[in-house]
Amino acid sequence: MDVGFSLRSEAVGAMRTAMVSAENLQLTLKPELSQEEQALTHSNRSPKETHKVGNEDLKEMLESNKESLKLEAMKRVVGLIAKGKNASELFPAVVKNVANKNIELKKLVYVYLVRYAEEQQDLALLSISTFQRALKDPNQFIRASALRVLSSIRVPIIVPIMMLAIKESAADMSPYVRKTSAHAIQKLYSLDPDQKEQLIEVIEKLLKDKSTLVAGSVVMAFEEVCPDRIDLIHKNYRKLCNLLVDVEEWGQVVIISMLTRYARTQFISPWKEGAMFDENNEKAFYDSDSEEKKDQMEAKTYIMDPDHRLLLRNTKPLLQSRNTAVVMSVAQLYWHLAPKHEVTIVTKSLVRLLRSHREVQYIVLQNIATMSIQRKGMFEPFMKSFYVRSTDSTHIKTLKLEILTNLANEANISTILREFQTYVKSQDKAFAAATIQAIGRCATNISEVTDTCLNGLVLLLSNRDETVVAESVVVIKKLLQTQPTQHSEIIKHMAKLFDNITVPMARASILWLMGEYCERVPKIAPDVLRKMAKTFTAEEDIVKLQIVNLAAKLYLTNSKQTKLLTQYILNLGKYDQNYDIRDRTRFIRQLIVPSEKSGALNKYARRILLAPKPAPVLESAFKDRDRYQLGTLSHSLNTKASGYQELSDWPAVAPDQSVRNVEVIEPVKEWAPLVGKAKQRKSDEKFYSDEEEEKEEEGSDSSGSEDSSSSSSSSESGSESEEESSEESEKTSSDSGKSSSGSEQESSSESESQQKKKKKTKKAPQKKSKPAAADSDSDENGNGPVAPASSSSADSSSASETDSEDDSDSDSPAVQKKKSDVKSKPKVEVKSKKEVSLLDLDDFSPAPTTKAPKSAVLSSSLLSDLEGLSLSNVSPAIQVTTPSFGPVKTYELLHHMTGKGLSAKYHFPRQPCLYQPSMVAVQVVLTNSSDHSLEEIHIGDRNPASLNLHCFNTIERLEPEASVTVSMGIDFSDSTQAANFQLCTKDDQFSVSIQPAVGELFMPITMTEQDFSKEQGKLLGMNETSETIAMATANTSSQAISKQVLSVANVGVVSSTQNNIHRFAGRTVSSGALVLVSLEMKESSSALLTINTEKSVMASMLLRDLKQALAQA
Repeated sequence: MDVGFSLRSEAVGAMRTAMVSAENLQLTLKPELSQEEQALTHSNRSPKETHKVGNEDLKEMLESNKESLKLEAMKRVVGLIAKGKNASELFPAVVKNVANKNIELKKLVYVYLVRYAEEQQDLALLSISTFQRALKDPNQFIRASALRVLSSIRVPIIVPIMMLAIKESAADMSPYVRKTSAHAIQKLYSLDPDQKEQLIEVIEKLLKDKSTLVAGSVVMAFEEVCPDRIDLIHKNYRKLCNLLVDVEEWGQVVIISMLTRYARTQFISPWKEGAMFDENNEKAFYDSDSEEKKDQMEAKTYIMDPDHRLLLRNTKPLLQSRNTAVVMSVAQLYWHLAPKHEVTIVTKSLVRLLRSHREVQYIVLQNIATMSIQRKGMFEPFMKSFYVRSTDSTHIKTLKLEILTNLANEANISTILREFQTYVKSQDKAFAAATIQAIGRCATNISEVTDTCLNGLVLLLSNRDETVVAESVVVIKKLLQTQPTQHSEIIKHMAKLFDNITVPMARASILWLMGEYCERVPKIAPDVLRKMAKTFTAEEDIVKLQIVNLAAKLYLTNSKQTKLLTQYILNLGKYDQNYDIRDRTRFIRQLIVPSEKSGALNKYARRILLAPKPAPVLESAFKDRDRYQLGTLSHSLNTKASGYQELSDWPAVAPDQSVRNVEVIEPVKEWAPLVGKAKQRKSDEKFYSDEEEEKEEEGSDSSGSEDSSSSSSSSESGSESEEESSEESEKTSSDSGKSSSGSEQESSSESESQQKKKKKTKKAPQKKSKPAAADSDSDENGNGPVAPASSSSADSSSASETDSEDDSDSDSPAVQKKKSDVKSKPKVEVKSKKEVSLLDLDDFSPAPTTKAPKSAVLSSSLLSDLEGLSLSNVSPAIQVTTPSFGPVKTYELLHHMTGKGLSAKYHFPRQPCLYQPSMVAVQVVLTNSSDHSLEEIHIGDRNPASLNLHCFNTIERLEPEASVTVSMGIDFSDSTQAANFQLCTKDDQFSVSIQPAVGELFMPITMTEQDFSKEQGKLLGMNETSETIAMATANTSSQAISKQVLSVANVGVVSSTQNNIHRFAGRTVSSGALVLVSLEMKESSSALLTINTEKSVMASMLLRDLKQALAQA
């Protein structure tokens, strides 16, 4: 009996397997029925019955004992869901398999449950207990999957269960489960925002997690739930910076984005450091009382925070990442956070991304286009990478064209124009039109090539392609507005081509030019109007409007020839179908034709219609995109996208950096009094202790070598104490806590004995100090970088911050400091605390040392200070001289009407700038013309933000009718571009600009005639600009020539043995480039004026100014 039963059951099983196999075969071979089969099926059985039979079959398979059948059934169910078919009837059968041990089957069950949990809430709730049990499963993947599905069931009633599950999973042993709990936080927050406070507690706990697997996910949860709670980041900032390299790629993107926002709220702008250094450098050099020292200590807060440096250092290696999003994130971080001279390290990485897919290229090129507007120098060496390829799509070509136009300057314009000539011939019409616009922008920006570009565009007017011709006409129209007097021939040429041009915009542009400059082409303009009168009714609306304008202007300037034509055109326009044209016609008729109704308006018709128009400014489409954070969707779309968080402005005063120090926030109980004592000493005794130290050592010799050696020793001690922290973390944790919070005297004195031993036994090279510094930074107990805080080096010139081998600015001073430190070490013990002021001096010095110290008496830091006082590094043969006396030209900066009583005038005193050698000195006279006192007069925002400008100190109060003269320093970077900034009072802000004449950008030098000839021989060819000029009779004497030349340019007179040759020499203030001017007298009051310099644009501008000065009596 048993045997028979078993045989029968085996037979039934075999039959069932055969049926399933046949069904599988049928599904594989014929996935869709033909129309005839469907018709037959529908005729025999209703659709519901068919569906029910299919589902019944799947139910049987899901209830089967064989896992292979269950797996096959679940694959089919998920397939049905993917096709959009309803499989909700299978919910009870699917839920039964939640407890199955097969991982693959469980995953499919979870996918199904996530899809139908909201629709079938009652049944979904039945499976909650199963998920809760699965949360305690020994397998980490099952625990994670259970939490993922539980958090995906969007049923409000189970929010408490989800919260409990998230809290438990956040404390799980497996980092994978903790990562999943971080993902679940975002889902729960979107389901029930009221749980925010509890979720923040979980986020705070997960932020302390040391696993790289969790870091990215929890920061993402932080960004979704509480992006404004930066206090949660303080304690974990250094840990996140150090874990960044090992986090998964998309986690890196999220963390970098968050840290960028964090840094903008916690650190001071590294872009304003120069001005602060110079101001304090002057004070520290001339004054030494306690008040000045207090100012110096406060000024230290403007030096780069060591945590700021830590972020830059730890993100730099990610520029090598294979993930383009990571590279782009690091690039935007450096752009928004790094000092200007360090941003260039992202250039190569961004150019490398241009080898990726075109979608990636598009985003990267958009960001490069924004960067290249402000920093041409960054991408200029890689200009060839932006040349257009034939395989590029139109939007890629247009972006590359934009970047090439931004990079164009006097040096590379010829190469770029050759490229553009090829692009104009492109079959892609939109690209060819964009190229012509780019040529127009180049012609506007670089005056030297304006004529060349115009001639090239005129040649394009005979092109067969209408699009090219039309675009050329529009661009020529804009260019001619800049200098119409010189190009009447071009206007005539365009009039001849008018009949062949059919594009409405081009025809309208030519007509506008005819009307605007009708007096320059008096014979052609009336004839063009005659032709247009014939075809008026057939023209486009934009052309009709310009015909009416042309008629009105010709009526005012040449009414004899055009009166009847104008009346005819006005009558045609009066009955035109377009209401704009009808309105314009009525307006023009009342304006130009005198009548009783028109009244006094007719008198002003010429001034209204023929008023001089300002030339249009051809600007980049990316000019205003820098208001959005680079790499964001908002930047790409050039509009604020949903969820975009704006970068905050840099804080004026640095927040307390000790909040990132774990010991300060979470002290051990026994150490609490000690920490409190350390903090008290720092705040109360910081300045007075310096004063007492000075009193004790009044008798000792305070020479530069001692002070500078103690200064260099301090930086050395900082780096050594960093190395100690990696080896003896427990001892130096307290030292580093104090040091990073600003008390450098204590940290250096506590570890002095150990430093002596280390310096004797080993002299670590820079590359070896790097891993030690990294180890110190990576201490997750909050022991941040010590040396940067104690050495306070904004340029990373101390040994502890030698993270980038290619930063020559920081490397050489660091090496020299070590050498001088070892030699002058015994003196450090005598003056351990007097190092403060000269340490500041060392950091404030604008120029790095160029020569090694000759002896131990004169150290490199003092050498750099002394060298910074000179104007430039010049040879004995070519010396900077004092400027010759001449009349001072005063310019208006702010009119008293515009300034609400505050007026300002400025002049260039032609004296060396005290604040920084590369700056031009400017004196501003502020006058209060109002009847009430003005308060808090100061300099506000500057444009561009990178403008290096030394502001005058805030004027607290200016009485009525009182005046005050203040000094400023501006680094114009050898350019006549105006320095725009805001002059502010307590209540108002006024935008003002200082525009330097090219002659004010030089400083005079003296040299012998032989040296002049020698240097002139080196500056020939492209570096020489000359022209024969006609001189006024009164300016032919030697004295008159010198007077006129010196009135134009701040140069020195070079003595000459030849009476007919006059020589002058100078250097550009910013870069120190030689400028040699020679004037050779010819017959009949003419002379050959020659200017030799590397700055060809400055040469052409100086030539123009000198020519004008020498020609006038």
